[in-house]
Parts: sequence; structure tokens; C-alpha cells
Amino acid sequence: MSETLMIRAAKGQTTERPPIWVMRQAGRYLPEYRELRAKSKSFVDFCLNPEMAAEATLQPMRRFDLDAAIIFADILLIPYAMDCGVHFVKGEGPKMTPLTGADDVAKLDPADMGKRLSAVGESLARVREALAADKALIGFAGAPWTVATYMAEGAGSKDQWTARVWAWRDPESFDALIDKLAEASIDYLAMQAESGADILKIFDSWASGLPEALFDRVVIRPAKTIVDGLRARGITQPIIGFPRGAGPLAEKYARETGVDVVAIDQGMALGWARDHLQNIKPVQGNLDSALLLAGGADMDRSIDEIIETFSGGPHIFNLGHGITPQTPIEHMARLVDRVTGHGR
Repeated sequence: MSETLMIRAAKGQTTERPPIWVMRQAGRYLPEYRELRAKSKSFVDFCLNPEMAAEATLQPMRRFDLDAAIIFADILLIPYAMDCGVHFVKGEGPKMTPLTGADDVAKLDPADMGKRLSAVGESLARVREALAADKALIGFAGAPWTVATYMAEGAGSKDQWTARVWAWRDPESFDALIDKLAEASIDYLAMQAESGADILKIFDSWASGLPEALFDRVVIRPAKTIVDGLRARGITQPIIGFPRGAGPLAEKYARETGVDVVAIDQGMALGWARDHLQNIKPVQGNLDSALLLAGGADMDRSIDEIIETFSGGPHIFNLGHGITPQTPIEHMARLVDRVTGHGR
């Protein structure tokens, strides 16, 4: 079977057009998703119900001519499986029991994450069976730094202050936490690859605002550990790394982590990304989610500019972050049609 457009781009080929998928493409902007989600008592239960998670993953594929599906799950399933009390509060987001130091880290068990989260593997197998052969399937995990920020705070935060202070004040215990999360991520992502994922992604959603020394420790080092660990286990699928908000440090990330594709956020200047990243690795991104919500001529111009800027090398079209629940469905349809050539 020939490789999909998405796989070809992820492996470094300059394709006839950029493949497209969208972060959070399965989500609350779709009425069918809202109807399905209402049938589950909690968000975690929803993620770990293979029938529901597979259906949520496939919903946007039925509406739009996307080149890849991404499994419906959450970046906090690893701390959930480590018994950290992860739950989601409506209107507030994720909550869990915060870690307070070395003693709490020592109690965390990263072993057998693939078995503990086997429901995600079943979801992937269901989707791969239902998905057309020319569509790729993406599995993912939260990066250790991003997951650790939630575990340190017990919730999301605006500046990841608690994790940053801990990382400087007690580097030994914080690095131990990062290492355990990296170990768990290798096991979890390997299971996803073995269950049908064609591509893997590491989401470092809170990589912004870190000084270079800390970025090296908590972003680059564990990402390299995960990539090396997967390759050592015989996992050959392309890996996308998303160091959101990394700015110029994204170049170092691209060179040192071993990821196959670097995803960029909307704040990354297109010309800089072309000159400093695309000459190293394929790039993914980076339409502003707010512009997708607003729509109109400015969105069309931005889509065209992104495609044109990256036309000389491998590029996967995506947003700079996730689609928002308020986004009109017709704007998403317009985006996909314009990238695939149907709306030109």
C-alpha cells in the first residue's frame, strides 16, 4: 500500500499540496460531538470508552476531507493512570492532587502504561479499521514538562510558576518526575503505534517562557529520551514535536530531539520558520485559531500565505493551537477546501 500524503510529508517529502489536519478537530464545535459527549458521565470515562472515543475521532473525518485523524484522548491520561486523582470540572478544566516534592514523586509508578491505558489502544484499532486507507491516524501524549506543570499545580496555570520554581529549587526531584513521565510516555506511545497509529505526536503545550537552560532540561532532554526510547523499541512511525511558544529555541529543539516534524504556533514568523526550521525538518502549522473563528478574506489570505511560504519544502497544514468550541463549522469547511484545492 502506498504511503498517505500525511506520511510522505512527515517523512520529509515535498508533496503536491500540504496535507491538513487540525488540532482538536474532534470537539465541541461539532454538534454530533456534543451529543455524544452528553452520554458519558465524565470526560475521563469518555476518553477511555473505546466505542465513544473512536466515534469522536471519526466524526470530523466524515464532515471534512482531512488527511489525518487524531485519536480522541487527553494529555493527562498518564497522571490519571498513576492515580493522581485526575478529573475535569466543568468551566474550570482539569484538576488533580498536586505533587509537593520528592516523596510524592517516589510513589509514582511509570511501568506498564501501555497496559493501564489499553483502552486508548482499542480506540486506535477501531479507528484504523474504519478509516480510509488514504488517511493517516495520529496517536499522541503530553510532553513530560507540560504534564508535570499540571501535576505540580494540581490544575492548569497561566505561567507554570509552581513547576518552574520547583525545577530550580529542587532539580533532583523535579528531574526525577520528568524522567518518570518520559518513561511512561515511551510505553504509552509504543502501545499506540502497535495499535494502529501511523504517526505519533508529543504535545509540549507550555514550552513558552522558559530560559534556555531550563528549556534544555525539561523540554529538549525528555523529548530526546522519548524519541530514542521509541526507536530502541523498534517504533519507526514519524514523530511530531510541538514545543508551543518556543520561539527561536524551536531550532535547537528541531536539531537535538530527534523528532521528525516540528509543529509551530501562530506566533512563529513564517519566514523565520521557513529559513530556520524547514531546512532541518518538515514543519506543521500555523493558522491562528482566532482567525479560523473570524473567517472571511483575512483567513483566506493567511491560508494562502502559509501555503506559499512553505511550498518549497515539506509542510503539514494545521492551526497554531487547537480549534475553539465557538468556531463556525462553515469556517472549518472553508479552510479544508482551500488547502485541499476544492475551494480555490
